[in-house]
This record gives sequence, structure tokens and C-alpha cells, in this order.
Amino acid sequence: MVKSYIWFDGKLHEREMLKFDMLTHSLQYGSGIFEGIRVYKTKKGAGIFRLKDHMERFLRSAKIYDMKIDYTLNELEDAVIEVVKKNKIDSGYIRPFGFYNDTQIGLSVKDKKVSVGIAVVEFGRYFKSTEKGINCIVSSWRRINSEILPPQAKASGNYLNSIIASNEAKKFGADEAILLGSRGFVAEGPGENIFLIKNNELLTPSEESDILMGITRDSVIKIAENKGIIVKERLIHREELYTSDELFFCGTAAEITPISTVDKKSVGNNGKVGPFTKMISESYSEVTSGDNEEFDWITLC
Repeated sequence: MVKSYIWFDGKLHEREMLKFDMLTHSLQYGSGIFEGIRVYKTKKGAGIFRLKDHMERFLRSAKIYDMKIDYTLNELEDAVIEVVKKNKIDSGYIRPFGFYNDTQIGLSVKDKKVSVGIAVVEFGRYFKSTEKGINCIVSSWRRINSEILPPQAKASGNYLNSIIASNEAKKFGADEAILLGSRGFVAEGPGENIFLIKNNELLTPSEESDILMGITRDSVIKIAENKGIIVKERLIHREELYTSDELFFCGTAAEITPISTVDKKSVGNNGKVGPFTKMISESYSEVTSGDNEEFDWITLC
């Protein structure tokens, strides 16, 4: 069996040798923070996509939750590169994770040890039907907002909101859910940002829609603007999902995933993947594979 390694609290460890108590605080209460980062195979070797941006967000999440991380941004970036090299993976998914490594019962995190681990695994497509597009429903569950939990933190507990919505979608035969915010405007998918094409413009929910400001979302906006496409960030009404010309999810795991139906209503041209979505998807693939060097987003290992 090929050995797998995890960077943990400053050192590399064999993955199977790391053991944690069931009572670990972040396992009990969802008090961890994390990132999801892709590593892609390029002509020059393994390339990590937007490494600095991801690790900056990791530290922002820690700050929001008053979690003390004992590593600098540069140290964390170096740790990610080290674990990718050690595992000899040139195409996969990287998971940095910060958590309270303490087994005392109780909600208080005062003086609790914070540990940081970084793992990398081989990882293919998140959605299997991306060639034809996926089927979505608008969830009956609403997206969390800043009055409840901070959406701008990529924290473990936040994703219970995502899990329950995604489970509901699959129960009703859909591939994924779309969540609305507390005011009824479109927010995002359980783990993805969402984009609409309407009248040759690219539309996406704005920050006040209670979304996570996704790094892939930012990449799509910059790629589109570079191609002369008009991009508008604004509040999106639910019915605009039904009347859009094209619709797609984006995210580190999902990459660019076309949406063919919402609530069993076909999107655009009978649910077929449209030209804008194809262009964005192809351009995104060129950037992540290192074939397009207009954007300095690849960190070679």
C-alpha cells in the first residue's frame, strides 16, 4: 500500500499513524476551519491553484472565530507545497484544517490548543454529469447569514447548513440544492457559488446575499472581464434562475458545473450547456492547467 502523508503541527506524519480522540472539541462542536484547494497537472509539474489566496482566507476564517494560528502565511504556503511534494500527487484536492485539539467537555475554547493539519488526496470531478449539466432544486432551507453565523468564515459548523440542503435535494431526485438567503434572494449552492447568463451579461449574487466570497467565483469574474464580458454582482430573484439563458455553479471541487434544470424547469435552450458556460469552462481549464499564463495563479511544486 502506498503511504500517505499529512503535514501536522509543523511535521510530516504517515496518515494512518495520526489518531484523534472522539471527544476532540472540533469533532464535537464543529469548531474547525478549513480550505479546499486544487492541485493540477501542468506541463511544468504539479501546480497549486491560487495557493496564497486560499491560505489568506484560511487565516481570515481563524480571525473571525478568534482562533490563534501559530503559523505565518508563508509557513502555511510552504507546508502545503511540502505535503503535495511528499505525496507525489500532481492532480488532486488539498485540505488545510485548523481545529481545537482538546478533549475537555464544554463549549469554551479559552486556552485550548489549536492544531493545523494539511492533507492531499487524489480527486476527480465532483459532479459526474457535468457534460450535460446537473439538475437542481431550490431548497426549503435558507442560507445562514451574519446574524446567525459568519458566512465569510469557511468553518466546519457552517456546513451543516449545506449538508441538510444537499440531502434534501438528493431526497427529491436532484443532483444539488440552491439556497436562498433570509430575504428570499438567491445565495449559493451548498458548496458552490452560482452564475447566470442573461442578455449576454454574467450575473452573480453580490456579497450582501450572504454568500461565501469564493476564490473560484473571483476567478470566473476576472476571466470573464478579461474576455470583455459584462459582469454584474447584485441581488438575484429566485425566478431569474428559471428565465436565465444559462446557469452554472463554480467552486474548487465543482470547478465549472453547468446547471440544466431548476425545480424541473429547463434552463435556456432546453437545458443544453450554453456557449458562455462552455467558454468560461474552457478558459478556466486553460488557466488551471497552466496553458494560459495571463493570470499568475499557479504555484509550481
